[in-house]
Amino acid sequence: MEEKEIFQKLVEARDSAIAEYSGFKVGAVLVTAQGEIYTGHNIESSSYSLTICAERVALFKALSEGEREFKKIYIISNKEEFCPPCGACRQVLMDFAPDITVILQTPAGQRKEIPLKELLPLAFTKNKLK
Repeated sequence: MEEKEIFQKLVEARDSAIAEYSGFKVGAVLVTAQGEIYTGHNIESSSYSLTICAERVALFKALSEGEREFKKIYIISNKEEFCPPCGACRQVLMDFAPDITVILQTPAGQRKEIPLKELLPLAFTKNKLK
């Protein structure tokens, strides 16, 4: 899929966000190693701790469909600045996609690519449990 199409899906995911309380809409597009696409958007609960982020929605959808190898995750919000993944999303991505590239986009089309390992240095991983 071309970058232009991915950006369109990213915007569509963001615009579908359920952010009734904060108004902070986030969309994500996850690309598997085989080029399959999974989208996600944040879903808020009135009990904020039960809210789920766009990145985890996309990842959990992919995992539930049997995907296990991931290449990139794109993230966009409805704010003008880059929206990096929160700590919880960084941890879950590290557990299931440690070599993924995180691509931050702005609504104006600015883009920044960062390896997940740079966003979560000294990560706690399954190797620590051995």
